Amino acid sequence: MPDSVKSRTYRSPLRDEQARQTRSGILAAARRLFTKQGYAATTVAQIAAEAGVAVDTVYAAVGAKSVIFSQLLETALSGTDEAVPAEERGYVRRMKAQTRAREKLETYAAAVRAIAERLGPLHLVLRDAATQAPELARIRDEIASRRAKNMRQLARDLISTGDLRPELDVGEIADVVWSMNSAEFYYLLVHERGWAPARFELWLTDTWSRLFLAEPPVGD
Repeated sequence: MPDSVKSRTYRSPLRDEQARQTRSGILAAARRLFTKQGYAATTVAQIAAEAGVAVDTVYAAVGAKSVIFSQLLETALSGTDEAVPAEERGYVRRMKAQTRAREKLETYAAAVRAIAERLGPLHLVLRDAATQAPELARIRDEIASRRAKNMRQLARDLISTGDLRPELDVGEIADVVWSMNSAEFYYLLVHERGWAPARFELWLTDTWSRLFLAEPPVGD
C-alpha cells in the first residue's frame, strides 16, 4: 500500500459528532457551574463530574479552566457551538449588505441584545474574577480590545452610507458604540433597572440614530 494511502487520516462523521456533543456537554456543564458558584470555586474535576466525563476528557476536548471559560465567552459572542470571527457572523454580513445607516443600526442593536442575553451571566463571573485571576484579566482585556477594533470597522461602514452627521469621525462613533454595546451596559439597564430586553433594543437603535444620523428618526 502506498505511503500516501497509509498516512491518510480516517474521519468518521459519527465520531466527529460524538466529539462535538462531548465538547458541547462540557461547556454547558461549565457554564452552569461558573454562573452558580463563580470562577475560583469551580474546578475542572467538578466540570467533569457535572458533564459526566473523565477529567482527562475535559482537557482533551476543551482545555484548562481558563480555556473553557474563554470558549464560553466566544460561543456566547458567536451564538454557535464554536468561536466565529466577527466578520463571519450572520448579522455582520447582513449589515454589510444593507445600504442605509438606520438599517445597519437596527440590525446591530438586535445583535447586541441577543449577545448580551447570552453573555450577561458570564460577564458577571468575569467581572468578579478578573481582579484575582490574571488569566481572566487577560481574556477580558483582549475581548475589549477586539471589540474596539471591530467598532472602528463598524464606524467606517456607517460613514460609507453618507447618512451620518458630517462632523463625526471614526474614533468618536466607535467609542460611543463600544461603550453602549457592552454586556455591562445591558446588565445595568435590563437587570438593575428592570428594562425589558425588547425595550433596550429599540432604545439602542433610537439613541444611536439620534446621535449619529444627519436626519432625525421618522416622527421627530
